[in-house]
Amino acid sequence: MTPELVAEALDDCGVRDKKPGALPAGFMVYFTLALALFQQDSCDDVAEHLVGGVPALGGSIPNRSSFTRARQRLGAPAVERVFRKLAGPLASASLVGSFYRGMRLAAVDGFVLDAPETEANRRRLGGPKDARGQVAGFPQVRVVTLTETGTHAQIDAAVEGACCGEPELAVRLARSAAGMLVIMDRGFPGVALWRAYTGAGAHLLIRARACVAARPIEYLPDGTYLARMNLAGQKRAAPGHVVLRVIEYQVDGGEVIRLLTDLLDPGACPAAELAALYRERWEAESSYRQIKTFQRGPQQILRSASPELACQEAWAHLVVHHCLTRIIMELAAGAGIDPDRISFLKILKHVRRSVIAWTVTTAAKMTDFMDTLASRVDRKLDSGPRRPRVADRLLKRQNSKYSYRDKGQLLRPTRSAPARTITLHPALLQ
Repeated sequence: MTPELVAEALDDCGVRDKKPGALPAGFMVYFTLALALFQQDSCDDVAEHLVGGVPALGGSIPNRSSFTRARQRLGAPAVERVFRKLAGPLASASLVGSFYRGMRLAAVDGFVLDAPETEANRRRLGGPKDARGQVAGFPQVRVVTLTETGTHAQIDAAVEGACCGEPELAVRLARSAAGMLVIMDRGFPGVALWRAYTGAGAHLLIRARACVAARPIEYLPDGTYLARMNLAGQKRAAPGHVVLRVIEYQVDGGEVIRLLTDLLDPGACPAAELAALYRERWEAESSYRQIKTFQRGPQQILRSASPELACQEAWAHLVVHHCLTRIIMELAAGAGIDPDRISFLKILKHVRRSVIAWTVTTAAKMTDFMDTLASRVDRKLDSGPRRPRVADRLLKRQNSKYSYRDKGQLLRPTRSAPARTITLHPALLQ
């Protein structure tokens, strides 16, 4: 986060300081990122963390309304521009699990961040509703990202209100996925999304419900088959459909999982390999956990009472997470270990302490900071090889006073997972 990069982002967005003051636009970029880095602290506390780096403040911290007006002048596009200048894939060609047959592995998914309950946020952002259509919960900002599965780095992102669906936002990320194999969950299949990604030069591996592309049109030698995915409301060979390959398999004899892919050649891309790759989609969920649980804090609500500033906060969280991921990648490369072994939480705590201790960040101090972290990789930051874990998909905080578990179903803690067995479910040849 060099001053030159921030200045370029502000120039690109046309943000200028109208008059000299203690809260210039360049400082407000760093302050907005600090709000995300210290999400649990108040605005005044965050200002105290940074006051030593701003001589114009002179030890006197402006009130909260001054910071709010300065953030409004800065706007969300400036922080978004900073993200786009930083974001991108980080995995080298030698990083295990980051590529498949020359294609970089990425996942598209989304999450939401709760915003304060204000009339403006409710009207612009939207939020969850109950079965009767009544408001339930806080207004929410929706974030959809294209995440590199091998490193948890965000390659691209889209931020809108919860009133905008994940598939619609995912289409905006298609151009950034060129040359990659993109994995998605079963909420995403659609002709528009399929054409957007394949047209941009990306390949897809998407889970689908049983009703999507259910009619085989050609059986392949490995037991997979080709099928059509039609536009909504169309049946059979209606114009506008796309032809894709369907792979069906089971994990440990459980439910049948259906995957859709544009990789049609069974010899070049065997079904067993693609079925084993689908679980890499969960790396996107792991990156969201880093943002929502560790960086933001569990069940924390954004600070901003206006939709523009709420989106600005969401972009700031993405910038901070990408910077932390880059630190992890540098440390892992220096130590010669897999980046999964570096503790994200410990890196986050070290960075928070460094901001408080060194409010004026010079190149020499940043070098000292990285050297300090590198010296602690072996005994402090290395969490060891990632162990396979499994947890039941159950709500820990129930939304209703009535039971949501099946009869006899227990809520068990996260535990070690045995090796899973993937069994292909070949279609019956006709």
